[in-house]
Amino acid sequence: MEGKLVSSRFKRVCVFCGSSTGKRDCYRDAAIELAQELVSKRLELVYGGGSIGLMGLVSQTVHRGGGKVLGIIPRTLMCKELTGETVGEVRPVADMHQRKAEMARHSDCFIALPGGYGTLEELLEVITWAQLGIHDKPVGLLNVDGYYNYLLTFIDKAVDDGFIKPSQRHIIVSAPNAKELVQKLEEYVPVHDGVIAKARWEVEQPQQQQQQQQVGFNATTLQTEIAL
Repeated sequence: MEGKLVSSRFKRVCVFCGSSTGKRDCYRDAAIELAQELVSKRLELVYGGGSIGLMGLVSQTVHRGGGKVLGIIPRTLMCKELTGETVGEVRPVADMHQRKAEMARHSDCFIALPGGYGTLEELLEVITWAQLGIHDKPVGLLNVDGYYNYLLTFIDKAVDDGFIKPSQRHIIVSAPNAKELVQKLEEYVPVHDGVIAKARWEVEQPQQQQQQQQVGFNATTLQTEIAL
């Protein structure tokens, strides 16, 4: 019966998550469950390229299950003691900004597992890109045992106090488990609320022509257009 699943609207899923496993087994279990859900739906994984913490669990589980894995990592973080042994395809980039742009460009939706500052920074940036109209790809929180409850409460407070439009609150979807979250992402319908049409995210990189050419960007400007 598993073979009769309806095809997903997605091909690749970007997963943001911690380079630590956290102190509770439920976080490890959730990472493995998410990876298994991706494999069962034949979804490819795009992630930050490391193989420690929850990043490692997700990537290794997808890889062992026969799924494709694309890791995108800044060259400065490629030391083995920082990232461990990676699996699948590893694509080195110049810096953190380029990493995020490449992860977004290669993905059809985003999922955040529990994590720390880095996970939050990546998550909030893709939410902001959606708010600005740079993309309309779904963004999901895997709210493991209420891990993101306080973040969601903060966002609701920002809506109540007029800093976020009510329609833009719905940029984020959340669920307590992987199967429910992926289903919500499949059903997501973007709200275009006066955003900038076909906006672009640009970072000037005048001294890095060879690096840009290697990853397929313009030689004078790192200009990644997130497909609408």
